[in-house]
Amino acid sequence: MKFENLDIIEPIMKALKDKGYSEPTPIQEKAIPHVLQRKDVLGCAQTGTGKTAAFSIPIIQLIHQKEKGSNDFPVLRSLIVTPTRELAIQIEENIEAYSKYTDIKHAVIFGGVKQGSQVAQLKRGVHILVATPGRLLDLIGQGFIKLDTIKLFVLDEADRMLDMGFINDIKKLIALLPEKRQSLFFSATMPSNIVKLSNTILNNPIKVEVTPASSTAETVNQSLYYTNRTSKNDLLLHIINEKNLDQVLVFSRTKHGADRIARNLKKKNINSASIHGDKAQNQRQKALQQFKEGKVKVLVATDIAARGIDIDKLKYVINFDVPNVPETYVHRIGRSGRAGEEGNAISICEPEENAHVKDIQKLIGRKIEVIEDNPFPQTEKPMTAAEKAEWNKEKQRKKQEFFANRNKNRAGGGGSRGKAKSPKNKDSRDKKDKRKGGPAKDKDESSKNKNRNRRRDDNKPKKEEEKPYGKKASGGKRTKNMPEGLKKKYKWALE
Repeated sequence: MKFENLDIIEPIMKALKDKGYSEPTPIQEKAIPHVLQRKDVLGCAQTGTGKTAAFSIPIIQLIHQKEKGSNDFPVLRSLIVTPTRELAIQIEENIEAYSKYTDIKHAVIFGGVKQGSQVAQLKRGVHILVATPGRLLDLIGQGFIKLDTIKLFVLDEADRMLDMGFINDIKKLIALLPEKRQSLFFSATMPSNIVKLSNTILNNPIKVEVTPASSTAETVNQSLYYTNRTSKNDLLLHIINEKNLDQVLVFSRTKHGADRIARNLKKKNINSASIHGDKAQNQRQKALQQFKEGKVKVLVATDIAARGIDIDKLKYVINFDVPNVPETYVHRIGRSGRAGEEGNAISICEPEENAHVKDIQKLIGRKIEVIEDNPFPQTEKPMTAAEKAEWNKEKQRKKQEFFANRNKNRAGGGGSRGKAKSPKNKDSRDKKDKRKGGPAKDKDESSKNKNRNRRRDDNKPKKEEEKPYGKKASGGKRTKNMPEGLKKKYKWALE
């Protein structure tokens, strides 16, 4: 089937030809006709199968057909909500590409940056708004966004939205939307909690499912290395060098882990960068852009930050940590082998993750190939419950010690400034004060009071030959009874 067979209007067809698209993906082929017929849609397809175009193309067409030729101020007609900043930016870039031959106005808003430029764009008017939940609710609360004109609502990556704890934000948004609207709901996986949420949003939806829920793309070759925990970094370096990888996305379970992996690779002269939720938005965008341009060889990311990474022909994804949630595995390897391209997903498994591999294989319904030619094989056994409890206890102790030391350094201002002054330092300071003629710290209180009174007396202009000093001599109470001759002599100080 061709895009022409989907009754897509000429301006969008022209934009698709510019992108080199001629045939729709299965999710696009099934979803676009239903959206154009104004039906609610429940879509399930893996990451990288073209879900973004499946809803953005018909939305652009519907709005263009209603608004074309109108010189009126743009009215917000479509709201697309997505969990991460990167994904929001990616969706808006696609909308920009598909709508470039139309008069559609669009914008993207997300947190982590100042809101000024985003608010300015909203004030100029938009037809389509792509947003993350937090910034969207914030600007609604400030009165910059009203949802009463929304005709098309899209909730994208719904499963990840729930994983990230956005369920209450979504409920708040649903309550603000008009009851009479068209809703589109897309997710890579379809567990029971997602189905339950979709029932509160959709009205008699058409279910579009191009592959079984939680399956992986056939174009992705999956392989597995069993190793010990302490050998993971060495094995990662071996894989990168042996396969001569020039662009690889590495997944870490934690933010600190992502930074640590990137640092270790840099020490081995491999240009690497990390992205995660603690990084500023401009840092994340810079690292992602350098990765796309080939300036960064290895990009280490957490699951949340990786959402929205859309890189054409990305061939390699490595799971440095095997995810403990099987559905997360599906999302991770979906970064590779996108839109029919060939991809490779490699997982590095330590003993404590062996059980996670079994859960993943059960979910995807297939065995993952184990690589036997492994210079760092797994020789250790998974810890017993008692050993794991002791290990977690020690890990927690080290973590608390780390943060305690960091807070102590911060409180002391860092360096020698945070150290207590020794008696020796105090003596040398006192000697220095005495040499300068200044008061030493150990002088008694009466001595301090005498010096203070002496300075006050010095301020009083008692004699004509004395020059008045300070604020009091410039018009304060002490100048009230000053002789006229003295006032004229020092007129500059009294004006």
